Amino acid sequence: MTDSQVSLLLHCAAWRGLLQAQVQVELSERFNRQTDPAVDRHIEEVWTERVSKEPWLFNGSKFRLHSFCLSSSSVSHPACTPPPHTPSSDRAEEQQGDTPHSTQRMEKSCITHSLHDAAQSSLDRRSRAVNQVESADSVSALSPASSTFNKNADDPEPLLTLRLGLTCYKDYLGTNWSCRVAELRQHGEAEFGDALALLAQPLGVGGVLCTADGQVVLIRRSQKVAEAVGLLDIPGGHPEPKVVCERLGQAVCEEQISVDMMQQRPVVSELFSSVCAEIRDEVNIPLSSLGEPVLMGVALNHTSAGRPSAEFYVSCSLTSDEVRKLYWKGGAEAHESTDIVFLGRTEVLQLDISSPLWAELCPSAKGAVLLYQTVSSAVTSISAVSVIGALLLIRPTPLKEAPEPVPEAAPRTAAPPEAGSPALEV
Repeated sequence: MTDSQVSLLLHCAAWRGLLQAQVQVELSERFNRQTDPAVDRHIEEVWTERVSKEPWLFNGSKFRLHSFCLSSSSVSHPACTPPPHTPSSDRAEEQQGDTPHSTQRMEKSCITHSLHDAAQSSLDRRSRAVNQVESADSVSALSPASSTFNKNADDPEPLLTLRLGLTCYKDYLGTNWSCRVAELRQHGEAEFGDALALLAQPLGVGGVLCTADGQVVLIRRSQKVAEAVGLLDIPGGHPEPKVVCERLGQAVCEEQISVDMMQQRPVVSELFSSVCAEIRDEVNIPLSSLGEPVLMGVALNHTSAGRPSAEFYVSCSLTSDEVRKLYWKGGAEAHESTDIVFLGRTEVLQLDISSPLWAELCPSAKGAVLLYQTVSSAVTSISAVSVIGALLLIRPTPLKEAPEPVPEAAPRTAAPPEAGSPALEV
């Protein structure tokens, strides 16, 4: 399936998704956006104009995805190559490994790790699972599907390294969303050997959230968001560098945050926990009802110059009716969406560009659906029981609640659908 709005940079189908302990980050200022005085002036002009029209916008520090490395000592694996629907003309730029500016992503090739095979065969030993937390403030925990681990076991070898720098939302709007983005790409290629060198490339997160009765949760974006207004989306947002600093006891303002304030494991923890925090804030589901996120891969949004987003599968112990009721009570970020929609898993797996609903999905949701289909297809072909399949069949181990209480939001002004109106449900 080909859609010019999205492509997959990386999928984790070979491992049926990756758990937090299998991901690491490399942090460096080398992975920041390259600066240029003329480009910086343009960014300021774009920001001033946007804020004058949308005064609710605010700047904030974000992580910048520079490149990645799949670590293994084996031979090449399909996950190392662009998927068939990636436009061939963009592959070298998207992989970023063929340029002098970016360190080779594919230094090592990939193998199938036995972690999830073991996890699948030992679901009956779920009682041995224990929570793994990076700090007292972490909201990450082991899911039932990762029950072969316990607190005395060594962490599994990290399979994926994300190379991260820092950027900000202002730079994102002034580069990836600039009317001059084609010029910026050409300048980056000519000056730095990397078409993305001058772009912000903030790393987003999104969650394919599945309820206990097999419904995937979508929300309709409000009129007061910066992009994809009115389209259907999955819950998502960004991992926040400021949150990492706060968990490390560093009280700093956004403008003062630097890479040397970061630590590797807390950043990974924030990457995984942030998607659950977004689900909590946007859908109003308590963290205790969510399972551990499983990383499916990274999708690229070509409507914003290939902006990357890490997409996760997250199980929920609540039914769709229970989720609907919580949503209409209003969460901390209730203003970001206006409606909630449920799709059956089978319908999500069958979605394609010819489906009428496809046109209603924003690019980030399309990328997440493609990753869900890719990982689910690989899982089905390898085993009748998979990590994702197991998560769909069992109630998740509760996550630890975040220490800071989330202020209650006013109920949504729109009335919830009447009972029995199953819009788009199957």
